[in-house]
Amino acid sequence: MRYQNPVITGFYPDPSVCEARGKYYLVTSSFQYFPGVPLFESEDLINWTQIGHVLTRPSQVHLAHVPSSGGVFAPTIRYHDGRFYMVTTNDTTHENFYVWTDDIYGEWSDPITIDQGGIDPSLLFDEGHVYFISNGADDRGVGGVTQCEIDIATGKKLTESRCIWQGNGGRYLESPHMYHLNGWYYLLAAEGGTEYGHMVVLARAQTPWGPFANCPGNPILTNRNKAPGIIQGIGHGDLIRARDGSWYLMSLGFRQIHMWMPFHHLGREVFLTPVRFEKNGWLSCGNDGTTEEYYDIASDVPQMRKTEYTFENTAWQVDWCALRFPDWNNYTFGQDHLLLRAGRDTLDDMASPTFLALRQKAFRMEYRVTAVSHGGEGGVSVYGTESEHYDLFLREGDKGCEAVLKLNIGGIRHEQAVLPLKGKEAELIIRSDSIHYHFFVRENGEETCLGSAQSKFLSNEISTTFTGVVLGLFSQKGGETRFEKLHIQYTL
Repeated sequence: MRYQNPVITGFYPDPSVCEARGKYYLVTSSFQYFPGVPLFESEDLINWTQIGHVLTRPSQVHLAHVPSSGGVFAPTIRYHDGRFYMVTTNDTTHENFYVWTDDIYGEWSDPITIDQGGIDPSLLFDEGHVYFISNGADDRGVGGVTQCEIDIATGKKLTESRCIWQGNGGRYLESPHMYHLNGWYYLLAAEGGTEYGHMVVLARAQTPWGPFANCPGNPILTNRNKAPGIIQGIGHGDLIRARDGSWYLMSLGFRQIHMWMPFHHLGREVFLTPVRFEKNGWLSCGNDGTTEEYYDIASDVPQMRKTEYTFENTAWQVDWCALRFPDWNNYTFGQDHLLLRAGRDTLDDMASPTFLALRQKAFRMEYRVTAVSHGGEGGVSVYGTESEHYDLFLREGDKGCEAVLKLNIGGIRHEQAVLPLKGKEAELIIRSDSIHYHFFVRENGEETCLGSAQSKFLSNEISTTFTGVVLGLFSQKGGETRFEKLHIQYTL
């Protein structure tokens, strides 16, 4: 069977994976979005279904006034003795914490904090000990991969935090995970920054405290010099063994918009790369230490890809996300519609506007939704950050209702086009390829193009964020907007 990367498309960065009860479970970063930490389930590592989120209550995570790319960084999921654990960082409050559950489909605990700094935390359960690992400075101020032993019931440190490895020499050492396999303690990490120089590096030792020897084949996985170069940024990997005994590395990566245009706006996505243990005990990844778009593996389970999204085939509490701490009193959820009431915040604020979004899954798409205005502004946003978003919306004023295309780039806010409407209802349409978004309004069967905008201005390279584009519905500046007949069609 041939599978295609990425195996989870759209803005789902920093994947971590574990196996439990005959299935696989995966979590990703969520930054300023709520609920936090998307949670996926799979039976084969290739076909993934989102089953919810880990952080679903405000008591679990502080997100008020968190800037774009702040908030929840790089979670790790582990399963031990019948219980799931998810450990992560709130980079804005500089807290490392974990939550747990015995029911993967239910609620998770309130957070337990760990008195160790750094980001990208991980856990290793090993022979009655629990090791907490992050990258940062230890108790003596030494920087690198830092570790302490903890009491998993309380989070209390049982040892001092100590730097156990300072990497392979690349910049931005991060994303450490440790595994006890075949008599060795393997330490996997990322270097190069989560951008075009990203790579996975490996070390090993005979004890969890080292000393760690660098793999002579480092980096074991990177696409930094891969040509043609659509898939880039491969790194931040987590190792997983399939039920047939084969090994894989689940990592993040991104797809740039064109071979000769180094911009990406869909965010960092989830890639799956085959791994082999060599005779010397080190790892080899992919065909040549890179991640490819396609792999042939020994499986008869076909890869299924969802290409159509509607109100009816998505779940409000699973597929959709809001910004920071939404006031749910402003949201009315129907089976086939959504009613949004404007709050005090707007999309330009580092706050919590009335906004609900799906992640953009592919470059090529057609997005349609009918909007009915009851005052204020309400419509669709191709949203990157509070400073970079393209908005197509209905607005009511002294001259009646009008459709507006507003482009927001680097804090510059420009009304590109204004179209007077005969009524208060119109279909809002966005068509996109990898390089452009095109915006249309249809009223009474007549379709009008309001303009286009380039995707690169929402990219991580220009907006300098770690997130990806989401397709949001919003209401702001008074009034409310009703949305019906949502239909998103992707061409993969």
